[in-house]
Amino acid sequence: MTGLTARISARNRAWLAAISIATLTATMTVPAQAQDQRDEQVILVADSVFLQANNLLTATGNIEAFYGDTKLTASKIIYDGATDTISIEGPIELTGPDGFQVFASMAELDADLKNGLIKSARLVLNEQLEVRAQEMRRVNGRRSELHKATATSCKTCENGEPPLWQIRAKKVTHDQDEQQLYFDQAQFRVFDVPIFYVPRLRLPDPTLERATGFLIPSIRARSRLGTGIRIPYFIAIGDHKDLTLTPYIATNTRTLEWGYRQAFRNGDISFEGAISKDDFSGYDSRAYVFGSGQFDLKRDYKLSFQIQRVSDASYLPDYDYSSQDRLSSDITISRVNRSENTQLSITNFETIRTGEDNETIPSWVVSARKQKRFSPALIGGEALWELEAHSHYRISSADTVGRDVNRVNAAIDWRKNWVFGSGLELGTQAGMALDVIDTHQDSTVSDRSYMELTPSTSVTLRYPWIKRAGNGATYVVEPIAQVGWSGGTLRAGSPNTIANDESTRVEFDEGNLLSLSRFPSDDRREHGFVAAWGLNWSRFAEDWSTHLTFGQVVRDETHPDFTASSGLQSTTSDFLVAAKFENASGLQFSTRALIDGIEGLNKAEARGGWHNDKLALDATYIWLDGDLEEDRPNDLSEWNFDGSYRMGQHWTGLANWRYDVASRATAEAGVGVQYRNECVKAKFEVSRRFTSSSAVQPATDYSFLVEILGFSSKTIDKTYARTCN
Repeated sequence: MTGLTARISARNRAWLAAISIATLTATMTVPAQAQDQRDEQVILVADSVFLQANNLLTATGNIEAFYGDTKLTASKIIYDGATDTISIEGPIELTGPDGFQVFASMAELDADLKNGLIKSARLVLNEQLEVRAQEMRRVNGRRSELHKATATSCKTCENGEPPLWQIRAKKVTHDQDEQQLYFDQAQFRVFDVPIFYVPRLRLPDPTLERATGFLIPSIRARSRLGTGIRIPYFIAIGDHKDLTLTPYIATNTRTLEWGYRQAFRNGDISFEGAISKDDFSGYDSRAYVFGSGQFDLKRDYKLSFQIQRVSDASYLPDYDYSSQDRLSSDITISRVNRSENTQLSITNFETIRTGEDNETIPSWVVSARKQKRFSPALIGGEALWELEAHSHYRISSADTVGRDVNRVNAAIDWRKNWVFGSGLELGTQAGMALDVIDTHQDSTVSDRSYMELTPSTSVTLRYPWIKRAGNGATYVVEPIAQVGWSGGTLRAGSPNTIANDESTRVEFDEGNLLSLSRFPSDDRREHGFVAAWGLNWSRFAEDWSTHLTFGQVVRDETHPDFTASSGLQSTTSDFLVAAKFENASGLQFSTRALIDGIEGLNKAEARGGWHNDKLALDATYIWLDGDLEEDRPNDLSEWNFDGSYRMGQHWTGLANWRYDVASRATAEAGVGVQYRNECVKAKFEVSRRFTSSSAVQPATDYSFLVEILGFSSKTIDKTYARTCN
């Protein structure tokens, strides 16, 4: 058979492969008593196969052996049918499921490749972690036992230089089912210098998503807290819930931070918080808790909740847990789809903002709202009806500052569009709204119970022009015009008919240019005749795209509840300008401004970003005129920058800056640097908050984090990997 095999191999390798598979399958068939326990057989492909004495088979040249999900490549394999064992000569590569790879020079394995001894072994897990040993023993296809082993995720070069870090151990056991690595008599070394020793060590392998154990510690220094260390410990409580406990020990504080997550069949919950005892606040103990969750209910309803609580106003900024100065807790039941929006919610607000009192803010809000969209059969178009009940309550019972409001709003709106052959689009709208408002504990309101019926109608014209240029770009110019009317009265002689609790901040933008009421809530509406005009200009192409909007609103009478900085206070509104831009290199920009023809700029905001392989930059700018009606006595002007730049393969610079233009002072600033390669990530940051108030003091924050990569999933990024010289 040897000569025939050699001749067939020379003439046609494909035919030889088929004969080899058939021969090995017949020869390596397992005994009858074991056949029922095995669903698969070893299949072998090789250049040459030699059979001697009916029980000794030798395969050579480009060998590939398969057993289930396990694949073996080698230069020579000898199968002994009498002992049911395989001798393998290298170079050997054994690949198993879940990113398991073994490289070796020689091996002695049983016929199903699950047990045996491997010499000069190198075990690689998920292309991240490498374990080397003089010999490795495979046990039941599940465990790999490596003796006198070293483990590292760093690039290991053949020039003899030690890796950046490694773990040396008398024995390393890898359990594929548990996805764990067990080290006996382990040394952690940096540049081959022993740092610490542990008799027993257990670490997850890179394929494991979650496992109980310590996470990466971090060092942090903060002005009021002092220098301290965080040591998080992760507890996997089953497959669907976990708890993280993080002791934070610093010079001036003893803190325990915690986080809890749980997934259910129909939803999930998540909580985080901390409890502290410190030397500077004057409180015996301080704490906060934030939580949220959502669940799917029957008939496509959803239940969601949020909890935000803190022991004192300065705790969150002192420890840099959050920048929020108003906390909200709520529970909501909702159903949202293409034709329906239903929501029922109860919300509690807690302020920690300087100058605000929880007794006099609307601390409890109850709201029920249903919107339904449908198509009328007789007249066509699209109609939407809406019903809302709302109530907000203040704890204080004092006159005016303890005002409570209840309201019910009902509305129906119909729209229909026609497109003519020339491209002109005509849109019509008609609607009716009923508002009933009841006010308590406010003697300045002339009508405690107020009801109004507001009809409305409008006609809108759009005339888009489209041009396709030779370079592939598409240009669109679209003039817009609208004429509308809303009934009811402003009651100019009695502007306090309805207390303004909900529509104190009105935004005029391209989204509501054609709206008949621009108030954010239904507690008040616009009235009278109104006209609006605008122009949209757009360019769409692969290299860059942009969109510009210009617009203005003119009405026959003013509304007293529009503030000066809203841009809508006069019968002629401010001139609206909005723009968006993005290109193929990752640059994005958007801006919006309200321009008064007499006083100039009233309100402006801009947001931009540039993201590519090296640069990640985000910037925002805001300008707001001073407006006492919006509780803003002075102009507000501020720049915000947040960015990173990859200076080289391994080094990245970090920076953030917030500058108060109005006061010509820096509010916050921070710089940092990060080093990362294939096996370690280190980050150092310094930040400073310069602002102060009765609850917040200026603070400087230092943080240092070193993370060993390779033992957790999804940490591999080959762009940071070093190369050997």
